[in-house]
Amino acid sequence: MDVKTTDLCDQFASQAAVCEDIFVSFGGRKRFSGPIATVRVFEDNVLVRKMIETVPAGTVLVVDGGGSRRCALLGDRLAAVAVERGIAGFIIHGCVRDTAELARMDIGVLALGKVPLKSRKEGTGAVGETVRFAGVDWVPGHHVYVDEDGVVLLPQKVEL
Repeated sequence: MDVKTTDLCDQFASQAAVCEDIFVSFGGRKRFSGPIATVRVFEDNVLVRKMIETVPAGTVLVVDGGGSRRCALLGDRLAAVAVERGIAGFIIHGCVRDTAELARMDIGVLALGKVPLKSRKEGTGAVGETVRFAGVDWVPGHHVYVDEDGVVLLPQKVEL
């Protein structure tokens, strides 16, 4: 990603939504961007897996895990599938595990924290809805830009 979030804020201030600084970067890729696909779950990652297997390459998968820190919604196995499929990255309102492995993978991963416990496997939740966390609305199809300075959302893809 060659676009800096600071430049996006300067040029598109009236359209840009800036995410609250609540995430930790766990992936090997610190800068990533792409169209948003959303999934809402709670301590259950079955739908996360389904999204990883179906979203187009270049997508940023936004996972609203309700902010739970009790179990992980992403680990090295699912992340490896995402890398293989060309997914740009994850923004997870929840936790991850296998962080040493995630750090070596060519994928962006932002999450609230880490925990070694895996999630349930019930398949509950929702896909493709607008979700809200970190002070912004995550709208499917809008674009998200991530770098070391933060996370910026815009209604469209932009090139600077």
